[in-house]
Amino acid sequence: MEYLENSLRYPSNENTQTWLSRISINHRTCTNGFSDFNISVPAIALNISSVDTKKFISNLLAINKASMPQKLKNNHDDDRMFPEWLDIGDRRLLRSKSVNADLVVAKDGSGNFMTITEALTASVEKREGGGRFVVYIKEGVYSENVEITNIMTNLMFVGDGIDRTVVTGSRNVVDGATTFNSATVVADGEGFIAKYMTFENTAGPEKQQAVAFRSSSEKSVFYQCSFKGYQDTLYVHSMKQFYSSCDIYGTVDFIFGDASVVIQNSNIYVRRPMDRQKNTITAQGRENVNENTGISIQCSTVTAAPDLQPVQGSFQTYLGRPWKEYSRTVFMECNLDSLIAPEGWLPWDGNFALDTLYYGEYENAGPGADTAGRVGWNGYNPVMSSSDASQFTVNEFLFGGSWIADVDVGFEPQLNCHA
Repeated sequence: MEYLENSLRYPSNENTQTWLSRISINHRTCTNGFSDFNISVPAIALNISSVDTKKFISNLLAINKASMPQKLKNNHDDDRMFPEWLDIGDRRLLRSKSVNADLVVAKDGSGNFMTITEALTASVEKREGGGRFVVYIKEGVYSENVEITNIMTNLMFVGDGIDRTVVTGSRNVVDGATTFNSATVVADGEGFIAKYMTFENTAGPEKQQAVAFRSSSEKSVFYQCSFKGYQDTLYVHSMKQFYSSCDIYGTVDFIFGDASVVIQNSNIYVRRPMDRQKNTITAQGRENVNENTGISIQCSTVTAAPDLQPVQGSFQTYLGRPWKEYSRTVFMECNLDSLIAPEGWLPWDGNFALDTLYYGEYENAGPGADTAGRVGWNGYNPVMSSSDASQFTVNEFLFGGSWIADVDVGFEPQLNCHA
């Protein structure tokens, strides 16, 4: 029902493709959940996990993609604008230094609630209509696992700054959680926005998969936030997502999932992994060639975190590896530090996906940006054309369509963001 309602609310081929991609992703997540616990699929779920169901979803993706009109080029010259799906009120909220909150969370008791979870529960009853609902979370460390559910739409978290307002947890696979359920914070409700916050999972590298933040929120935006973890820090599970001026820390596959995501003007910090481990920044999970998903990292910096810097030469770091058959990831106009291995990219398992993936680099700089020693896979594009690269910008990849000028939050709709 959720998918039907949203298709009716946003009647376009692009949005239909996004929701069909999410159905495909959720189908995989559901069936993978059984294998995570090494149990057989129960009879009640056999129809959900069947090959016929997977083929049906695949056919719908192919049919809808074939009917999509060619995107119209945007001739707007302003290079600092928002996607059209952020309305004027949300743009003002992102720029504003002050907070006009509907609810306040404070550890010292000076707000409406002392925990974020209590505030979320109250927000369902307090809010009127479907407009933006702002929760101001004062400075402090909040040790709780937080879930923004599907009914909590157009919710906004505003903190007091990175490393000042911190939401922390430590769920992990070694201690019994699944990767999906290990997240400290989960955002499922459509239109989620967060700014001036830190989200972390402190389980450590020895605990393997341990997610700090998982988002399946359609049209979600994260501005000046920090995501801290080790393996699987940021789970960009599904739907359209945008990250601007953020810090992302991790070791293995620490930006992963199958959303349509653009990360811009951000800092990616690679931490020290366990001994004999290799660092991989991304693990994109596109399984169907017709899904409109992928990871686009633009105008950002990739460098070693303080704990890796003294021993950087002892560990190899790669831009990514293919989690699924049609994995798609690009780094564009980024500064890549010397920690990036000359090969650039790492196989997942033998020759898996090396011919079907799409990996690309465009106009990167820094000592790790030299593509002369990169892998020779058929799916790798060491020197993307500007035409190819433009398909992974905010304007094209997130279906911006039109843009509004006079916004100064670091949103770059096209290429040449450093011009």
